[in-house]
Amino acid sequence: MFITADLLLNYQRCSRRAFLDRYGDAEQKDPPNDYLLKLIQDSAENRRQVLATEDQEHRQPTYKSGDWQKGAEETLKLMRAGVERIYQPILLAEEGNVTLVANPDLLVKRPGQSIFGDWIYVPTEIKLSKRPKQEYQIIVAYFVKVLAAVQGAWVEEAWLILKERGAFAVDLWEIIPRMETILTSCIEAVTGEEEPEVFISRSRCSLCHWFSHCYAIAKSDNHLSLLPGVTQSRYAQLQALNITTLEALAEIPANQLEPLPGFGSETARKLVRQARATLQNVALLGESLAAHTVGKRPFVMPTIPTAAIELYFDIEAEPSLNLVYLHGVLVVDRLQQTETFHPLLAEKPEEEAIVWQKLLDLMWAYPNAPIFHFCPYEVQTMERLGKVFETPDELVKPLLTRFIDLHDYVTQTVTLPVESYALKHIARWVGFDWRDSTANGAQSIYWYAQWLATSDRSYLDSIVMYNEDDCRATYQVKEWLVEFLEAATLADDFGYAV
Repeated sequence: MFITADLLLNYQRCSRRAFLDRYGDAEQKDPPNDYLLKLIQDSAENRRQVLATEDQEHRQPTYKSGDWQKGAEETLKLMRAGVERIYQPILLAEEGNVTLVANPDLLVKRPGQSIFGDWIYVPTEIKLSKRPKQEYQIIVAYFVKVLAAVQGAWVEEAWLILKERGAFAVDLWEIIPRMETILTSCIEAVTGEEEPEVFISRSRCSLCHWFSHCYAIAKSDNHLSLLPGVTQSRYAQLQALNITTLEALAEIPANQLEPLPGFGSETARKLVRQARATLQNVALLGESLAAHTVGKRPFVMPTIPTAAIELYFDIEAEPSLNLVYLHGVLVVDRLQQTETFHPLLAEKPEEEAIVWQKLLDLMWAYPNAPIFHFCPYEVQTMERLGKVFETPDELVKPLLTRFIDLHDYVTQTVTLPVESYALKHIARWVGFDWRDSTANGAQSIYWYAQWLATSDRSYLDSIVMYNEDDCRATYQVKEWLVEFLEAATLADDFGYAV
């Protein structure tokens, strides 16, 4: 059995993914989405650019993709010959009943002693990431281990080359012991016959090719990982108490969960209330508001500003370029009963400053209008762009006081039967539908890259439509929340339970 670097990397992210990669039905895999394909292309281009800046040439072993034995033989020939730099080598080492496969981007010759002579090879891995994630450092340490078996000598240095940051020296003294532990558990997991339990973690699962397969199982089982706030560590604590169903979590007194590590009183009450809302498929007042008993005063329901004119704001950006390419603003005029969407679009990256100024002009055209957005990103970006373009504080800071984060209002005032408190989940629950149901922020980034590469305006049209729908979704969530809180206030005034 082969243990590859990719398998080890995937195991660090999800043991179930590594198991399915080994034993799963390939027909159940999701095809790679456009954004993932873009990341793969960007990674290859970054690797090409890094190699192009190197002074020395490199040699590459000749072998067919997947033919690791041939690749290892050709790599050994180059190592014995003392080639200065070897690109995309294949290294094999036996460990117990498995074969370890290492494929660093580069092997670089250094002075030292190995079975080849008075030189050794040092591995270098090129990553698109801007920071040295531990999972990448573990992979480099894995390369060091396999390389030591091949050349008969351990190296004292190994490198990650990161985008913008450049070369990063991996602390092998610290990372190798961690790698050994992770590698051992990875081998045990993929050589065993027990399939790891499903656990949906959207931050880690979203780009996985097994996502649809695993999500369908989780959905069918009403798995607790679909509840907001149920992390893997908290789920382990719940399992220890035999709380593995929505019904069990909804019924348990919150004070029994409070002493558990990673819980506390607030989290315990929120999770129990989340389970009840999901089980009943109803919106409930948030835990902190619901804690007020009927007749207990003072009881002040949070109010969300409603104005004659309101702005709804959403940004589209490309992090790898540090570029904001679209500011979308929906102007809602309640007096005139109009809704006007303004897509302030940088068709070229160099137009970012122009659309920034257009955004300021638009927002100052309505000096008293509250500016609604969802999550802190828009405020953070406004502050950053103000500094980047050296905008006077008097043009930026007063705007920031008008910003209202609806995500904060939702999470502080209401518990919804949703899998996530992201805009899409909330807006869809209150009845909003995106015109393109598959569109998301990652897809928008892909569309913008395609526009720059092809000049096909249909990509820009797709971006604008998606951004407008985000703004309109924010508007609909705000309207729903105002009505819900007003109804809850009325119920409290008349002594009904809230």
